Formats: sequence, structure tokens, C-alpha cells
Amino acid sequence: MSSPMDVSLQHASGSRELCKLEGVADHPGPSSPSMPAADDKVLVSVEVCLKPSSTARAEDIRAAIERMLEQRSMTYVNGPIPVPVDDSFLFENVKRIRICDTDEWVENHRVLLFWQVRPVVHVYQLSEEGPGEEPSGDDMLSSFNEWILPAKEFDGLWESLVYEVGLKQRLLRYAASALLFTERGVDPCLVSWNRIILLHGPPGTGKTSLCKALAQKLSIHFKSRYSWCQLVEVNAHSLFSKWFSESGKLVAKLFQKIQEMVEEENNLVFVLIDEVESLAAARHAALSGSEPSDSIRVVNALLTQMDRLKSWPNVIILTTSNITTAIDIAFVDRADIKAYVGPPTLQARYEILRSCLQELLRAGIVTNYHDVSLLNYSSLKETMHTSETAGELERPLHLSRLLLEAANACQGLSGRALRKLPFLAHSALTNPYTCEPSRFLHTLIETARRELSEQKA
Repeated sequence: MSSPMDVSLQHASGSRELCKLEGVADHPGPSSPSMPAADDKVLVSVEVCLKPSSTARAEDIRAAIERMLEQRSMTYVNGPIPVPVDDSFLFENVKRIRICDTDEWVENHRVLLFWQVRPVVHVYQLSEEGPGEEPSGDDMLSSFNEWILPAKEFDGLWESLVYEVGLKQRLLRYAASALLFTERGVDPCLVSWNRIILLHGPPGTGKTSLCKALAQKLSIHFKSRYSWCQLVEVNAHSLFSKWFSESGKLVAKLFQKIQEMVEEENNLVFVLIDEVESLAAARHAALSGSEPSDSIRVVNALLTQMDRLKSWPNVIILTTSNITTAIDIAFVDRADIKAYVGPPTLQARYEILRSCLQELLRAGIVTNYHDVSLLNYSSLKETMHTSETAGELERPLHLSRLLLEAANACQGLSGRALRKLPFLAHSALTNPYTCEPSRFLHTLIETARRELSEQKA
């Protein structure tokens, strides 16, 4: 989960005062005697979202952000940086600045100081167009939706998804390597890769959302390389069931349309096939007579079209499945990454519920009389192991302990069910217009237990 960014100010005495970025004066960053070489520095993404009204060039914004970062001494932690009000150019054009990709360092209790980091600035503007469909006489295109990325619809989706540490970073690094290998002309006969990702696991774990968020994230990170990014979401169930008798031909038609998109070298295309087992059902079932022969043609067509797309450097195929045992082994073998997305861990459950409660506090649904903030999971665990607790931490710690109890009570619920739980808890209140945090959390715990008991019934 993201947290407000912390800045470390270097004082003349050499002491370091850790404080929030808001309201802190900028200080030139002192050089370090042991400053690492450029190759040894940690790459950290700085994502800069432009205002819809901005017409500034991305290169000019990037240069201004780099100058701003050079003037600050900071520790790099995921979270927002306020747009500087004293820089009229940035203040007029920039909607949001966010530090990303430091999760694993924080998890390992390592602090990234400014001289250890090489910021990589990504400048982008959100597309406000919704999903589009092209009309067609045979109605074939109703089987997929198309977005221009980065899309407003997916803004913040990546940050809202909480999984075991390393999963999201693994996917980002894989995609970067897959695109780099193809662009540099690595011989695929010697080193093989297919640019296919398969996320599998039980329903409700956020596999589809993760695919969309990954496409959004990559469209931001590769904006300087590709001027146009698209997400094509294939409705596998619709395509197969609606055109059952000719589904193999229609799979080929669909991929022909995708190939037309990728023929433009400045266009980066993400193809999302949700519940891919609908199109790539295991052929041994058809050969044994339990499935119709038409399904064999569908799998053959899908594999053939995917193999053709391998020759294009600017396409990544994202797939999900709830039942990987039903997928044809030839498809599974083609996937470069087969990542299991399971039920949320205790830490993930805590952070998901924390983000939900913070949103209810922001909206005034839950009343925050004392203006307290909830501790993140790592801070909570460290504080709980401390024998003495400062007075100003007593109430945040009390609420955070209740939230941890709620997270424990939610074991067995999917991520989708967790996101719905705060609404169900609120609907159980006798007075929905006045509710303080501790009362709400007690209701949340009761609601979680009820939901789990109903699942078992």
C-alpha cells in the first residue's frame, strides 16, 4: 500500500530529521563520500500525471521534475509528492506526482536515500475515453472492448491491489525484459520468449484487475517509446458460445484485427483474454469424446494466431484462468510466466481493509473526530513489539489493532469479498449517518464472521 512520502533533511550537525514532505523547505542535497556509481543506483519510478488541460511537452515536464528532485534530500518511499506551488510551470500543468516501485526495499527494512537512487521520470496524461467498440456487419467486434491507455477508468487501480510482496514487481520486470529482448533483436531461436502471461487462481482474487492494472502501468512506463497504447479485452465466453459453429474462424478474424493494430510500430498493444480456458480448453477432452470437435479447431486457431504475433515486438498477451487444469498443455507451455494469485494473506487483508476504512474516513461515512490515521501493517507490527507506546500513538494503535482483528476474522474471504465487506458492515448499522471508527470496526468484525458462516452453510 502507498503511504505519504517521507523526506530526510540533512542538517549542518549531520543529524537527520524524518518528517512529512508537506510544508518542508527544500534543501540542496549534499554529496555523499560513498556515492555509488550510476550503474549501482536503484531505479525508482516517478510517475507524473498531467492535468487534462495541459498542453506542455512531456520532455519539458520531465526536465522540470528532474531539476526539482535534484534540489531535495529525501528518502524514497512509495507515495505522493505535493506539486510545488512555487514552480508555476509544474503547478499549472501537473495534477499528481507519485513515487513508485520501492515496495520490496521497504519490506526488507532498507531505506533508499537520495544518493542511492536514480529516479526515472514517466510523464503521462490520462485518456478520458471509455471502452470502445467498432461496429461490424457480422457483429464480431462485440466480443471485445478496447481502451486507449493510460485510461482514467484504471487510474489508481495498480496501487489499490495488494498481493504478496514481489508479485507486481515480478510482472513489471518480466514485461520490461520481454519488450527489450524483442527490440534489441535477440534471436528467438537461441533465446525463447513469447510475451504471454498466465495468472491463475481461485475466483475473486483480482487476476483480471491485475492484468488491466499491469497494462495501465506499462503504458505509463513505456510512454516515451510508444506514442499510442491500447488494451483489447477479449470476451472469451461470448466469442466461443455465440459463434459456436465457426468459432475457430472467428478467433482468426479477431487476431487479424489485433495484428492490424500491432503493425503500427509506435503502437503498444495489450491483449487480455479473461478465463482463457474457454478458448484454450484441453484438447485431450475433445479427443476422448467428452467435448465437441469444434473446440479443437478453437484451440488450434488460438495457438496459431499467438505464434504469429510473436514476430511483432509491441504486443503482450495477458490471460487469466480459474481452472488451469482445464487449459490445453500447449497453451500453458507457451506462457512465459505462470503466476498463482491466491487468497489474500493477513498482511494483504489488513492493507485492503485499511484502504477501505481510509476512504470511508475521507468521505465522512465514518466520523474521524480525533483526526487519526491508521498504521500500515509494517508499522503496526513494529509498534506492537515495543514495550512503550507514545501518547500520540495510543488511539491510532487501538484502531489499528481492531483492524488487525478484523483482518484475522476475514481469513477465507477473497479480495473481491473484502472490498465489499465495509459496505455490508455499514448497511448493518442502526444509525448509518453517525459512526465512529472503533464502533464501525467492531461491526466489520461481526459482518466478516457472518459472511464466512454463510459461505459454509
